This record gives sequence, structure tokens and C-alpha cells, in this order.
Amino acid sequence: MSELHIIEKPITKEKLKEIAEERFGDLVKGAVDIEQRIMVLGGEFHMDESHFLYEQRHSKSDNVWGINLYPDKAGDNMLEFDSVINIKSNLGNRSRGIDDPKVQEKIREIVNKLIK
Repeated sequence: MSELHIIEKPITKEKLKEIAEERFGDLVKGAVDIEQRIMVLGGEFHMDESHFLYEQRHSKSDNVWGINLYPDKAGDNMLEFDSVINIKSNLGNRSRGIDDPKVQEKIREIVNKLIK
């Protein structure tokens, strides 16, 4: 099993590519905590990363969102909001995407800060 990578400090696109190659090749699944402004990458399922954040970083479920990153793409094309963990009926998010533009923007800011 590939290891999970907690990202609290910026990493390079090259490091992101290495993480992608550990499992899917062109894709990295991740979970972002928008309150703590950290993310976990490299799981087989977004649930793997979200559980890591819950257990190791005491993240709250409402603050953890699933994303996919494509290291070979640039800008907004690198980031995809698509995960079962994003279905949060209590927050009005009933899709695998992220419906709230404010949450999307927070995630973009975090990803842009942590991946250089």
C-alpha cells in the first residue's frame, strides 16, 4: 500500500508527480481540511485521507473535502472537485462536486499555496 502524505508545507509539482506515480500514474486523490489549511494525498480512496485527517489531525467532517489533482495539467485544470466524501446533505452539498463557490475558492487557495 502506498503511504499517505500530509501536506502542510509547499511541495513541488515534481513531488506531486511522484505521489501520483505511487498509485494512479496521472492522478492524485486528496482530502483538504479548509479550516486547518492542510491536505493529505496519496490514498486509494478519498475516505483513506479523510480518516487520516479525522484521526491524526482531529479535523471536523464539515471541513474536509475530497479533490483530485492532475500533476501534468496547469491552473484550474489541475484541480477537480469530485468525491463521494463531498456529499454533505447537512451542508446542502448533495453532489460529489463542491457546490459552494466559497468552499471551492478556499480549496483553490490551499492547493495553490501548497503546490508550487
